[in-house]
Amino acid sequence: MYADIILDISHEKLDKTFQYEIPEELEGQVAVGTMVMVPFGRGNREQAGYVVALSGEPALAKEKIKPVSSVVNGRVGPVSRMIELAAWLRENYGSTMVQALKTVMPVKAKITRRFKRTLVLACDETTAQAALAEFKKKHAVARERLFAAVISSGRLDYDLARTRLNIQPATMRELEQMGLIDIEEKEVYRTGLEPDTDTLPAPQLTMNADQKRCVDAVVSDFDAGHPGTYLLYGVTGSGKTLCYLEMASHMASAGCQSIVLIPEIALTFQTVRRFQDRFGSRVAILHSRMSQGERYDTYLRAMKGEVDVVVGPRSALFVPLPKVGLIVIDEEQEESYASEQSPRYHAREAAQHIADEMHASLVLGSATPSLTSFYRAQTGKYRLLTLPNRATAQTLPAVRVADMREELKKGNRTPFSLDLAGRIQERLEKHEQTMLFLNRRGYLGHFACYSCGKPVKCPHCDVAMTLHVGPSGKWLSCHYCGYTAPVPKVCPVCGSVHVGGMRAGTENIEAQVKRLFPQAHVLRMDADTTAGKDGHEKILSAFANHEADILVGTQMIVKGHDFPDVTLVGIVNADLSLFAPDYKAPERTFDLLVQAAGRAGRGKRPGEVVIQTYSPDNYTIETAARQDYLAFYEHEIAYRRLLGYPPVKHMLTILLSAADEQRLSACAEMTGSAIREALKGKTDTDCTGPARDVIARIKDSWRQVICVRSASRSDLVAVKDLVDARLVSDPKFAKIFVQYQFDD
Repeated sequence: MYADIILDISHEKLDKTFQYEIPEELEGQVAVGTMVMVPFGRGNREQAGYVVALSGEPALAKEKIKPVSSVVNGRVGPVSRMIELAAWLRENYGSTMVQALKTVMPVKAKITRRFKRTLVLACDETTAQAALAEFKKKHAVARERLFAAVISSGRLDYDLARTRLNIQPATMRELEQMGLIDIEEKEVYRTGLEPDTDTLPAPQLTMNADQKRCVDAVVSDFDAGHPGTYLLYGVTGSGKTLCYLEMASHMASAGCQSIVLIPEIALTFQTVRRFQDRFGSRVAILHSRMSQGERYDTYLRAMKGEVDVVVGPRSALFVPLPKVGLIVIDEEQEESYASEQSPRYHAREAAQHIADEMHASLVLGSATPSLTSFYRAQTGKYRLLTLPNRATAQTLPAVRVADMREELKKGNRTPFSLDLAGRIQERLEKHEQTMLFLNRRGYLGHFACYSCGKPVKCPHCDVAMTLHVGPSGKWLSCHYCGYTAPVPKVCPVCGSVHVGGMRAGTENIEAQVKRLFPQAHVLRMDADTTAGKDGHEKILSAFANHEADILVGTQMIVKGHDFPDVTLVGIVNADLSLFAPDYKAPERTFDLLVQAAGRAGRGKRPGEVVIQTYSPDNYTIETAARQDYLAFYEHEIAYRRLLGYPPVKHMLTILLSAADEQRLSACAEMTGSAIREALKGKTDTDCTGPARDVIARIKDSWRQVICVRSASRSDLVAVKDLVDARLVSDPKFAKIFVQYQFDD
């Protein structure tokens, strides 16, 4: 047997592996993730490495392959667990081992560690005064100045001595060698967290009966040695975060760590603050906008056991904590938990695997659970815990539906119904706040021709470009590849001069609000306004501090935020996501509407919601207006059962892409035929496609999809392995790229 071993776990070295022979006496001890000692280099210097793959065949001449020296015994370390997890991702979601390793490995580059040095008095008062007198007698000015400063306070910051006192390092070392001072060195971590000095400590909240019941269920199972998977289904404002805090506190007292996943970076501002109030410096934050140094230090603190709770989005799942006792996935229905890069894993499934491996509890929390999770709760795979009421006895907001077809009949051409506009005005007069939600950034949505109806498309992607307006003028932008172009004066298809923006984007809604309500202070929150590192926090802080009356934004404003003075939420166009070409569009729309509605009335005053739609009779709109999740679930699961979609069946979507459209079509047809041949005789399994993807081209790469559905996930994994084998063995597939997506 042979083992592929990495000796350096920095990201840029992950694809540099070395093959070693596994001696017969070690064969039963070596597996993927095992830490081993191997001879390396011309001098055969012993070095530690990690096994990332096993093989029965040598990759080069056998006489050139060195044997593994030994297996490092003892408990499995965090790095070994990460490598095992990478192997699991590769096997279950389809990717190369290098892609999987780069998904879970913590460090993208070697980062310089930072230390804080302090000069500390190391002798008694008599010795110190005698030495100081001697320095003064010999006119050793630098020594005298430095030592006098150390004596006065007992300790002195090293950098302060260099800058303020102008002392050279050599002088400090001399005093250390003389036994007069010690130079203490302590590692300083870059946390990405600002000390909370501007706000008063949050009041200690007490759980109500429902919250205590849910927390007790989780911790009692854990203490009994039977950790499970739980779906915490609670209405908006029911206090799920307090449950997470209490569960994490229990785990910390048991010597375990907790991971709390959040769906978007926008939630970090409030969620981290709540955990910081409870756990202080033993909270770690992780998100994509942190510097590499901050990320490095977060992983280092975690591996040393200096962290009780890690809070962050999907990638926080891979922080190498020594003893995980709890994993929480808040807003578990969110699509951002599904990776869009290979391996296209879902955080829920990866978290389940980690929880099983580490004997940890897994809690999935939501006011609008994914159909997958609720189905599993209904069928007994998860334990269902419920929070049926808001934590502070507030009532759910009153929801009104505005039929925009009737508004058009009345001659109203603004984005706001008369009802919504009137209620916004009322809030301004009462000095209450309003949130306006639209799931489309940009100024006027896509840019198109009014004559022929054709949109102006990106030359590199099969998508319509979006109009943007800024201080420098107007431009078109592709939200897939980033391509920008000036606004055309004529239609590139038919030559008509009647071109313009179609439908309203967040920029246009902001402009319309300012025009209709000139007295209002307005903030906008979307991907354009939050591009900077602290963009989300600045906007959310400003709104929380009442620096604005109205917040306009995309879905990032409707998830998990708690603003007690927001008494009105307006959903400008509920139809934007409802009719997307995706079987999950109704589920996604229901989630957005209920979550948006949940932002209203979270303080002492009752809230109201206005849902604007052209489809008021659609069951998604009707059940969302009633905030009736169970009715929506029963309606939607019936469709899924009829059509064989997840969660009733498993589904594998195979995305094939290539720059050469003809080659792609030929290879996709061959792949579809091979899959159908392999599935012959299998019941409850079907294959559709190949067909053009919804977006047929992105960044000059053409895309086709094949969908395979089966009651057995193992059948789909076998299909994935079949396609992988074809990619390796058939030269026709040399320039074909493949991604796999399972279920979600």
